[in-house]
Amino acid sequence: MKDSPTPVRWKLWLLLVTSLYPVITITVTVAEPVLTRLPVYGRFALIVPVMVALMVWVVVPLIQRYLGAWLVRG
Repeated sequence: MKDSPTPVRWKLWLLLVTSLYPVITITVTVAEPVLTRLPVYGRFALIVPVMVALMVWVVVPLIQRYLGAWLVRG
């Protein structure tokens, strides 16, 4: 079995920061009017799973598809 190349850590960090920021900002902005009556911990309990799902099933696969070769290049 062929070993797959490991992403360069700083590139992975950069892409995750730049992709996570808009996901957090948009999710919180959209959910705020709906969840405003909940305490902060209740809002986080609902928002965090949505953000993680977006990252795992939407954002990270797109990053891998379009920038995967760049990620593993030294």
